[in-house]
Amino acid sequence: MINYKTEEEIEKLRESNLLVSKTLAEIAKYIQPGVTTGKLDAIAEEFIRDHKAVPGFLGYNKYPKTLCTSVNSQVVHGIPSDDILEDGDIVSVDCGVILNDYYGDTAYSYAVGNISQEKKELLRVTKESLYIGIENAVAGKRIGDIGHAVQFHCEENGYSVVREMVGHGLGRDLHEEPEVPNYGKRGAGVLLKKGLVICIEPMINLGKRHIIQEPDGWTIRTTDRKPSAHFELAVAVGDKEPDILSTFKYIEEIINNK
Repeated sequence: MINYKTEEEIEKLRESNLLVSKTLAEIAKYIQPGVTTGKLDAIAEEFIRDHKAVPGFLGYNKYPKTLCTSVNSQVVHGIPSDDILEDGDIVSVDCGVILNDYYGDTAYSYAVGNISQEKKELLRVTKESLYIGIENAVAGKRIGDIGHAVQFHCEENGYSVVREMVGHGLGRDLHEEPEVPNYGKRGAGVLLKKGLVICIEPMINLGKRHIIQEPDGWTIRTTDRKPSAHFELAVAVGDKEPDILSTFKYIEEIINNK
């Protein structure tokens, strides 16, 4: 069952998603060669708790950390550890919070030091595909319109779209209906109505689309071990235009001023 949100609920979701956005900006200050993903996780947890919220991922289905940190060929759900980020890596950082009983959920893929042109293009196209998908989050369209837009843009640029991992509804629960795939057919799927809040999150591979789960039971990586990128924003479906509840603005202010 789809849980449509009132305007008051959407404002609460905006607050939680803006806190996630600011947490990812705090992380951006520390992303450089030599830092561990575990250090980033500790910084994020402290920042979230200092802002009177709790980490949304920590303990969720027994997940052990505050962040998901997925490096290079890891697609999503990488577990923070003592592993050190190296010059030339890309790292997707996915973060969730609970603030006033509502979840925030956003992800950003960062460059570590100087990355290859190939990785720069993967990040650029993946982020572009997110915004192209978001343009379709308006009442009267369908879930398939979002997925088709993401898929078309990425495949047109020579990349592949992960099929098994998808976006989702967001509210008092982290994962609500409906699922929001990054592929699909125009005019297919759930009808979008005002009050629906969803997370759109393209997971795009440089190589083939196929993925496997690592023995840790969480980390998803590409089978061909080629890089993958992941960007995510929370969006409320609007009558005439989408209402983006989280933002990359704070993150990119930090990155651009480094």
